[in-house]
Amino acid sequence: MKNQTSITIVLLMSLSDDQETIHVLSIFFLLIYLMTVFSNFLIILLVVTCAHLHTPMYFFLGNLAFLDMSYSSVTAPSMLSHLITQHWSMSLSDCIVQVFCVLYFAGSEVLLLSSMSYDRYVAICRPLHYSQVMSWSTCAKMAFLVWSTPFLVSITYIICLRRLTFCGPNLIQNFFCDLPHLFQISCTDPTINVLTLLILGSVSGTSAFVITFYPYVRIFRAVLRIGTSDGKSKAFSTCTSHLTVVFMYYASITFIYLVPDTSNLLTLNRVVTVIYTLITPLLNPLIYSLRSKDLKAALQRALHIHRLHPDTATRRR
Repeated sequence: MKNQTSITIVLLMSLSDDQETIHVLSIFFLLIYLMTVFSNFLIILLVVTCAHLHTPMYFFLGNLAFLDMSYSSVTAPSMLSHLITQHWSMSLSDCIVQVFCVLYFAGSEVLLLSSMSYDRYVAICRPLHYSQVMSWSTCAKMAFLVWSTPFLVSITYIICLRRLTFCGPNLIQNFFCDLPHLFQISCTDPTINVLTLLILGSVSGTSAFVITFYPYVRIFRAVLRIGTSDGKSKAFSTCTSHLTVVFMYYASITFIYLVPDTSNLLTLNRVVTVIYTLITPLLNPLIYSLRSKDLKAALQRALHIHRLHPDTATRRR
């Protein structure tokens, strides 16, 4: 072990060896990334500027938009740079920083989805107490936990990485760095790191999973007791956007982290990873925008005011 040389550069897996495919992928992923940033930033802008969106539900939605924009920015720009330059390499220190950001934003999104589930539970099952239970102080405390807890967990993983020595082979079977990939290129026994990952991941993941889905058990029971079909439809319509985002998120991370990364599933795993890191952050704002009448009304009002403003200015002159 002492005779082995530590690596300082890691090699990432290229998405394609065909030049035409690379050009197509570069343009496609660039458009996806720009649309992701624009759509999520638009939601943040609407939530901040529109007074009727100053509610706990849209407060958490604004946080989700910021998370999606941030998570996509961790992987997309570097991937686009690698695609354009065809240099699929990264320094080990940059790789570790990317691992931290991936862990942090992914963990924050899990907790944020749990918070949004609790918000929907209170809105449907305890509507008379909603303003008291989901006060702004409560929302601020929940947001603090969403942003601070994953930081502590992620920094713990990174600190544990200091005991590992990376001496090759330095090829990572993906287009970005993630924690399991670093274990694969370590020449030190990563058992302690894997156990730390399993323990912290199991505790935090199971807790977040229960907090996310248990409220919906209570919600479904409450909705089924509603006498009219119109009332049931209205109650379910407030949850469908969030449930869609939750199922997309958990389906992706389940396949990426729990399905064995064998050679037969390598291509499929990379496709799912692209969907998880690039497509999902774009779909989330679109799903909420299409299902939310308040968001669509706020957007239409903003566009209407923008169209009227030049005419109003002309009349004033």
